Amino acid sequence: MTAQSTIYLVPSVLDEESTDSIPSYIIQAIKDCQVIFAENERTTRRFLKSLCKDLVIDDYEWHTIHKAEEELLTVFREKIRAKKNIAIVSEAGCPGIADPGQILIAAAQDMGAIVKPLVGPSSIILALMASGLNGQHFEFTGYLPIDVQERSKAIASLEAESKKNHCTKIFIETPYRNNALLDTLLKTCKPATKLCIASELTSPREFIRTMTIEDWKKSKQDFHKKPTLFLLQGF
Repeated sequence: MTAQSTIYLVPSVLDEESTDSIPSYIIQAIKDCQVIFAENERTTRRFLKSLCKDLVIDDYEWHTIHKAEEELLTVFREKIRAKKNIAIVSEAGCPGIADPGQILIAAAQDMGAIVKPLVGPSSIILALMASGLNGQHFEFTGYLPIDVQERSKAIASLEAESKKNHCTKIFIETPYRNNALLDTLLKTCKPATKLCIASELTSPREFIRTMTIEDWKKSKQDFHKKPTLFLLQGF
């Protein structure tokens, strides 16, 4: 039997100064919900208040998306059976995309709930759009290994596969390790390989640039502690 519950996938801002990147119809979706599952309750409360000061945040039933998956799923399924409308809110960007909300969305699909993805900023898509690299064939690979040798091997493998299949490889790093990752990329990749670095997307400090590895070696840039994506295509 189809569950009479709607699951709204609510995108959040990539930068706190960029609330204009969130469509106004998201406010109505939030008002239609009784329960909110958020990656971070504190920042989500602040985010929702920035969209609509009239929202009574404490009227919602709040649950934090955490690593205790079975416990979390049990509560989530109970809310669907109770026919509650639920908002799933990511910490930044779109729920389900490089995001722990995926396990909840899968459960909602299994139970026959209505799943409504809402339009909003995705750093992966925005970076790919602006990169000039192959947008027909691409792969998001998440985080690369922390160990320098393992990271170098992973980068070399991604570069070779990208060149062979004409595919854009997209990956991220913890912001305080961005410069170390860039250093490894410059030491590992071939001069003609193209690298796009997209940093602080949608913010007033947004930076998006695509150059060859050879040209990046001549450029002095600092991405320390800045939310950044790296896009690679071998040539």
